[in-house]
Amino acid sequence: MPIILTVLGFLWWWPIGLVLLGLFLGRGKFGCRRNLSYAGDTPMFGKDHGRDRWERKMTRLQEKMEMVRDRMDRVRGGEWFGGASTSGNRAFDDYREETMKRLEEEQREFKDFLARLRFARDRSEFDQFMTERRGRPSEPNTQGQPVEPRG
Repeated sequence: MPIILTVLGFLWWWPIGLVLLGLFLGRGKFGCRRNLSYAGDTPMFGKDHGRDRWERKMTRLQEKMEMVRDRMDRVRGGEWFGGASTSGNRAFDDYREETMKRLEEEQREFKDFLARLRFARDRSEFDQFMTERRGRPSEPNTQGQPVEPRG
């Protein structure tokens, strides 16, 4: 409604339109000062619109990261611009390929070893906790009867 009145004021006599424009802007009737909202700030179809927008952004980011990882794997694997990179010396290329395979296998074995080591450490800490818990004397409750430890 303020927009219609302002336009009619400009059509009838421009100073009235200018006064109405200033009046409505000053009072915030056009919504320019009070309700500054940007895309995604206000709920569009429900209260979870902002969360949906965030999830879409995260999905796009993950897709981009996968694309970058694929490119890096191609570069590491010797594929540069679609073709295999060679040094020109076939014996060296074979040696490099075998060495890379061996190093990748050693890396995989080392990661498995670390996982087993962490599991063993966690298991020993848990066993120690359980033996300490079972070894504690039972605390009497308010009625004077010992409380059985759960477990």
